[in-house]
Amino acid sequence: MLLVTGATGTVGREVLRRLSGDLPVRVMARKPERVAGAAESAEIVRGDYDDARSLARALAGVAGVFLVTSRVGRDDDARFLRAARAAGVRHVVKVSAAAVEDARADDLITRWQRGNEDLLRGSGMEWTLLRPRSFMSNTLSWAESVREEGVVRALYGTSANSCVDPGDIADVAVSALTEPGHSGRAYTLTGPEALTAAEQTARLSELLGRPLSFEELDPGQARDLWSARYPAPLVEALLRSAERQRCGAKAGVENTVEEALGRPARPFRAWAEDHLAAFMAH
Repeated sequence: MLLVTGATGTVGREVLRRLSGDLPVRVMARKPERVAGAAESAEIVRGDYDDARSLARALAGVAGVFLVTSRVGRDDDARFLRAARAAGVRHVVKVSAAAVEDARADDLITRWQRGNEDLLRGSGMEWTLLRPRSFMSNTLSWAESVREEGVVRALYGTSANSCVDPGDIADVAVSALTEPGHSGRAYTLTGPEALTAAEQTARLSELLGRPLSFEELDPGQARDLWSARYPAPLVEALLRSAERQRCGAKAGVENTVEEALGRPARPFRAWAEDHLAAFMAH
């Protein structure tokens, strides 16, 4: 039995779509009604990292887990890994972040991910770590302004990021869950090229067949924008992360997707073609 967590999120949703109906799969979600794309044979259960009993029920009989946690600063990983070990889970495939490898990265999010990685490596279970660069799907946050104004607004628009297609992350995750040879491996996952937000805007403009303009946000504007969505400590972590990107820390391209899957990582243009409707005027 495989357990998928985070199945309503960006990567977990893609993992679920890729797991064959021939495999016994259980899905744990806080809101099971939001789970979509699972095989008809998949078992969907309600579970919460704060509820030890729900974790025990979700993990009963499970051999392998796809683990996603997102509440920065919380001890969700510790709670889950204790329950997984008690249930006899053999292998955990966890989504972490590429920044953990950067000695200059010392923001709240990165420290939290490093601690979670240490917990998994010390759990006594087999482990595989997926360390993606920023998701190509983050550009969906531009969709409304693109549709309504023909404008993209972003911080440090001329700084490059080797962002990765979430589908590639999911493909590597499924391979790690279902095929041998991935235990004890940490995969840094990037796209095939490093792009700036201005370059992504130009590619979207070309695909949409209409002009788009790019407007640079300054750090104060970015702080105000993010503060409407995130608590202050997380906003400061995002600003520090953006500053590292401005200094070139996120421009490196890895060949790990091809090494793991036997095919190249998908470029931003291919991702954008698949999601173009989100940017088109209604």
